[in-house]
Amino acid sequence: MSLWAVGDIHGCLRSLERLISEISPKPEDRLVFLGDYIDRGPDSKGVVDYLISLSKRTQCIFLRGNHEQMLLDVIDGNDDTYLWLINGARATWRSYGNLNELALNEEHMNFFRNTKYYHIEDSFLFVHAGVRPNIPLERQDSRDLIWIREEFILKKHNLGYIVVFGHTPMEGVYVGEDKIGIDTGCVYGSMLTAYEVKNSRKVQVRC
Repeated sequence: MSLWAVGDIHGCLRSLERLISEISPKPEDRLVFLGDYIDRGPDSKGVVDYLISLSKRTQCIFLRGNHEQMLLDVIDGNDDTYLWLINGARATWRSYGNLNELALNEEHMNFFRNTKYYHIEDSFLFVHAGVRPNIPLERQDSRDLIWIREEFILKKHNLGYIVVFGHTPMEGVYVGEDKIGIDTGCVYGSMLTAYEVKNSRKVQVRC
């Protein structure tokens, strides 16, 4: 069984399709998607359709990114749309037709609502953005798990896991002593990355 982490997709359906084709996962393999499936890129709706379909033929774990949280805050929490809009919401709305059509898409809304803040497997902790250093996992603030950047990346976290994360775009895969970063900026014209954590193997496709 291979254990893959997949970085931030941001509506880049064609890149996602090529990446999964190159991985060619078997039914017993596990893919942990690190969040940010939507916004900025051209086909957020198509990405979610594809991921739902993929989960029916191989084992998938879908984490929540800050972009999914912004969607849920607006649709379920009745928040103002401003924060989401300045982070690429219009591209998502267009892919569904409009915001109302997105809100009425029950299958996709259930997908977003069922995303997880983190996943633990063996010595690996998978999370969208990172963790607050020196705070036990059960006391972590969910906002940190989906938004934190430098406070996590630049320090040892001392949680006893290798943290596999996305959220912060980097030129290449970042491998540190206690963390692995795999957001390689696909939606900005760079690469979409999958990383097989047990064998330190990466597969990348250009957006």
